[in-house]
Amino acid sequence: MANYSSKVFETAVNELAKLPGIGEKTAMRLALHLMRKDPLQANALGNSIITMRNEIKFCKICYNISDSDTCSICNNPKRDHQTICVVEDVQDIMAIEKTNKYYGVYHVLGGKISPIDGIGPESLTINSLIERINRENPEEIIFALSPTLEGDTTSMYLFRLLGEINVRFSTIARGIAFGDELEYTDDVTLGKSIENRVEFSPETAK
Repeated sequence: MANYSSKVFETAVNELAKLPGIGEKTAMRLALHLMRKDPLQANALGNSIITMRNEIKFCKICYNISDSDTCSICNNPKRDHQTICVVEDVQDIMAIEKTNKYYGVYHVLGGKISPIDGIGPESLTINSLIERINRENPEEIIFALSPTLEGDTTSMYLFRLLGEINVRFSTIARGIAFGDELEYTDDVTLGKSIENRVEFSPETAK
């Protein structure tokens, strides 16, 4: 850790360095950048972060981020509410929306089953998904989880749990390499994977 002549500056660097993917050197450059900018710009950034943290909500239906109790996607009557795309996190919704190839709605699990990380089914929004399916009677459930061991395990668990429900289960086509995360996949590949989705079965999860 570098020695700084200002404790105030050092505190700012330390806080910035806590952000994912940002080390001390990058944090120091960001802090210097903000310090040299017009105070109004720095204040606007700080206020936007405080407002986001204090006022943002999670949609009571799908758990996407929202400014109100129900997100703009769930509130949109032009979306196909008979098709629910199950994703791991909010970033996946953002990635899929960028493709402009999907017009249904979503359900955010809040992660994927990973015993090694202490994440079991009870840690995810699976019960809410079951209640939602029983309430809304959708025609199709898409498993759009990352093609990783944990993602496949989660898809298989959901399929076995929900398999008796009269609904079509599908999964995104394997245009995405095994081990990749959806949020880092390019728009074209992800869009084609959504469009060319296939019926889910134990074989497609392998």
